[in-house]
Amino acid sequence: MLEFETRIDELAEDTPVEGVLVLTIAQRERTRFRATLTDGREAGVLLPRGGPVLRHGDRLADAEGRVVRVEAAPEPVSTVHDEDPWQLMRAAYHLGNRHMPLEIGRRWLRYRRDHVLDEMVRGLGLSVIHEDRPFQPEAGAYGHGHGHAHHHHE
Repeated sequence: MLEFETRIDELAEDTPVEGVLVLTIAQRERTRFRATLTDGREAGVLLPRGGPVLRHGDRLADAEGRVVRVEAAPEPVSTVHDEDPWQLMRAAYHLGNRHMPLEIGRRWLRYRRDHVLDEMVRGLGLSVIHEDRPFQPEAGAYGHGHGHAHHHHE
């Protein structure tokens, strides 16, 4: 089994990648876990505890210098679209008060699918759609993420 113990933050885009790990946000929040690369090889991830959450596009290396890329897996999410930034800010405020991980895009919000939260957002006058999409919530304001952001554009 391959073991990836190092996060590579500064790596040229053309650095060869020998595999891909497609992971849910629950997996990416952990520092130690087993997973299967898209080519079927088994891998262990053994990162230092307390580090930042793995983000879509991150790269990990093993002791032999093999590099794999992390991709965010599609998972059940609720997405709220609205042209009115005020409405989206209201929804983000109420979701944030419930300490829910939230992905914020232009004219949309996304959170883990939850029927109670869906009803709350609908109660604010917004429409909710259910999708299976990669989920990349904000890293947080207290240094629990990378210093750079990854944005999905729709």
